[in-house]
Amino acid sequence: MTELDVARHSHLVDPQLHVWGWEIPVYLFLGGMAAGVMILTTLLLARPGERSRALRWLPFAAPALVTVGMVALFLDLEHKLFVWRFYLAFRWTSPMSWGAWILLVVYPVSLLVALAALADDQAGWLAGRLGPLGGLVRRARALALPRAEGLRAANLVVGIGLGLYTGVLLSTLGARALWASSVLGPLFLVSGLSTGAALLMLFPVSHDERHALARWDLWAIGAEVVLLLLFLVGLASGPAASQAAAGLLLGGPYTAAFWALVVVTGLGVPALLEVLEGRKVLRATLVAPALVLVGGLALRWIMVAAGQV
Repeated sequence: MTELDVARHSHLVDPQLHVWGWEIPVYLFLGGMAAGVMILTTLLLARPGERSRALRWLPFAAPALVTVGMVALFLDLEHKLFVWRFYLAFRWTSPMSWGAWILLVVYPVSLLVALAALADDQAGWLAGRLGPLGGLVRRARALALPRAEGLRAANLVVGIGLGLYTGVLLSTLGARALWASSVLGPLFLVSGLSTGAALLMLFPVSHDERHALARWDLWAIGAEVVLLLLFLVGLASGPAASQAAAGLLLGGPYTAAFWALVVVTGLGVPALLEVLEGRKVLRATLVAPALVLVGGLALRWIMVAAGQV
């Protein structure tokens, strides 16, 4: 596997090497969105002033998304009974090893941040609903409350690490010409910020919180456009294998899907809608966030599929 993905890429030996199915793009999408939720809820919770009741619950979305993503990743494993071996060692040169441990750190950090963000009545309701685990919830919240500021800082760092990892995981597989770009890590991070903001905007947060999320999403979309441009220019100006990989998105079989779903649907239209909503030309709706989510999933799906051609 290491030889196939890292050191060998010859169309004479492997005309097509398609080993990753739907599970990996879904996992990368949910992991990136969880990273965006961790970062953005941390920033919102750190702001002074009132917080909406919806925002106080939303930090729980990050571990929920990671859990669903890990189920998808587990389904992709060839030898599922040996998944525990990821946690017997740490290889600092392996992005998969980094990812396995980052995913493990996400749970305690994000759950403690989420418990500290709850109002007293919300925490009481949650503890009451969890039955025998209610006592654990109360003790964990008592531990988190006096450490809320430090936990938010840790949540921010882990979120950035998780978002970068989803792109670095692909970029280190250098034998795949489409993935052999250092831009993928930052690209997937800002895409995760954008999809995380979109997910949060689907919930009834306050007007001020929604306005902040839309503003941050516009910044993330702008950065994503720049990084996509750098990514394509880097491929097109590289050696023959890189130019052939660029051709997959610039005239090849993935061109229509990439430009229609990622660039127009996922970036251009939502950015236009959010600008018009910010200027009060249009009423804020769920259309723009929904389109961002479609574009974020399409980006990962196309990158994973095209990289294996």
